Amino acid sequence: MGELAGSTTEDWMARALTLAVRADFETSPNPMVGAVVVNHGAVVGEGYHRRAGMAHAEVVALERAGEAARGSELWVSLEPCCTTGRTGPCTERIIGAGITRVHVAVLDPNPQVSGRGVEELRRAGLEVDTGEREAEALRLIEHYAVWVTTGLPFITLKIAMSVDGRIATSGGESQWITSAEARAEGHRLRHSHDAILVGSQTVISDDPALTARFRQEGGRQPYRVVVDGRLRTPPHSRLLAPPGGPALIFTTSGSGGDPRPLEAAGARVVEVSGLRGRPSIRAVLSRLAEMGLTSVLVEGGPTVLASLQAERLGNRLVAFVAPTVLGGRAAPGPFGGRGAARLADGWGWRFVEAARVGPDLRITAEVP
Repeated sequence: MGELAGSTTEDWMARALTLAVRADFETSPNPMVGAVVVNHGAVVGEGYHRRAGMAHAEVVALERAGEAARGSELWVSLEPCCTTGRTGPCTERIIGAGITRVHVAVLDPNPQVSGRGVEELRRAGLEVDTGEREAEALRLIEHYAVWVTTGLPFITLKIAMSVDGRIATSGGESQWITSAEARAEGHRLRHSHDAILVGSQTVISDDPALTARFRQEGGRQPYRVVVDGRLRTPPHSRLLAPPGGPALIFTTSGSGGDPRPLEAAGARVVEVSGLRGRPSIRAVLSRLAEMGLTSVLVEGGPTVLASLQAERLGNRLVAFVAPTVLGGRAAPGPFGGRGAARLADGWGWRFVEAARVGPDLRITAEVP
């Protein structure tokens, strides 16, 4: 690691964040974390959390540092844990290694944990600084932060539409409105989420595979989730076949459909509460969160998006807009349902980014 050695003015927290990004969302439901051990201006150990159940970033960095950790400082992108889960408390390892000072970018957002790790280190006589590059560190763990504070996954709404706001032609054709470059970006979005969610009509109309075709080899495949009140999903649907992630079909009791063909095709049929035969979208998301899925990418269709709008459930919206006008009163928009009767009733968002993706425009918005 000699090539990483530098002066004491080196931005070691930036290095810790860079290391954390290497996990590339593989740690869920754990957050992505990076750590750097520095002794007299030189890196003696570094690491990142690779996957849930594996060693945490601090432990990896300390093990690589060995005896050189004694008298060193530690930079870590998230507050070290002080509880015993699949692995032991990182605070004990830090104290035992002889670290003298710890730099923490952001406290653990879990309200049952936040601040306790820092407090334990300080009680043991270590100096602890917090807040360095806090906004960047929090952005890195946003899926985890929403999950542990709300009991729901982080929800991203993804839309592909024409410049006049249509997701299909008046004749129902929708593949493909946006470009190959935009679709590649969509696969990157899929890779970064734990689950992809659609409604049964999308499955019937488009028969999507709902796979993350982001890497040539390897990489995780998100859960494939269908909201299907009447169990209309065909058992031969592509989303039930390899190589994608597990398929979950959410329905209600008394749906009138037979779950056995879907289960025989490899799907897991899950009953949740609902109204008039439609599963509650909040109940679906709550169940996914209980399963340890911290993030969900919603790809439509209009009925599912309308249910999210009605409940104001969403953290980020990513719209890919093609420079094409489709027109036609019968051509659908991304959100169905009754919609807002007054402008004041609209679902307000805040634009955070606009960028070109091939010939298309990618617009990103977040809840205020």
